Amino acid sequence: MAVSLGGNAGGPMSEINVTPLVDVMLVLLIIFMITAPLMSHSVTIDLPTANPKTKDAEMLTPPLDLAVKQDGSMYLNDHQVSDAELRAQFLVEAQKTPQPELQIRADKDTQFKIVKKVIGDAKESGMVHVAFMTTDAPKG
Repeated sequence: MAVSLGGNAGGPMSEINVTPLVDVMLVLLIIFMITAPLMSHSVTIDLPTANPKTKDAEMLTPPLDLAVKQDGSMYLNDHQVSDAELRAQFLVEAQKTPQPELQIRADKDTQFKIVKKVIGDAKESGMVHVAFMTTDAPKG
């Protein structure tokens, strides 16, 4: 005589075990409770408001315009310069306060190694602000 204690002793279980889900949710709740106070800043300061109509001190200093042609010839502010002259000019301009921005306009067919050399020379000379000039994409 076999006695069955549970109605479905050997069959598949039809209930979902939610204990692991509750454990994970409690861990996440504790993590959020600990990290939430860290998200707010404890020191309050009055930040300045940006006004795009005013010019910064950097904008008062005219930028250096460097044009690099496809053949590797370079023109600093529309005057042709050699590598040595360019490095010397970078050393002079790097000492100015505020330092002017170097704006590089390279022909799209210029080899990148030429532009990379110019950037390396500018960095070695102490130039901090370097920008690349591009044109807008044609509309239409």
